[in-house]
Amino acid sequence: MNRFEGGMNREAKIRYLDGDYQILTPGAYVLCAMTGASIPVDEVRYWSVARQEAYADLQSAVEADKRAGILPNQKRA
Repeated sequence: MNRFEGGMNREAKIRYLDGDYQILTPGAYVLCAMTGASIPVDEVRYWSVARQEAYADLQSAVEADKRAGILPNQKRA
C-alpha cells in the first residue's frame, strides 16, 4: 500500500513488527514519537516493536532507547 491509496490527509495506524509493519488504518503519515514530525508511511524506517512507535531518523530512535533505559546515556567530557 502506498500513500496514494486512501487516507491522504490523516495519520495511519500501524502495528510495528520485527523487520516489517502492518497497516491497520490507512493514512498518509505517522508521527515520530520523539519529535512529533510527520513521517510519510512509505518512508518509515525506524520503529520500536516493544513500544509500538515510529521515529523520524536514527538519532530519534537512539534517543528513545536511551529514554527507555535500553542504551546508556553517555556524556562527553
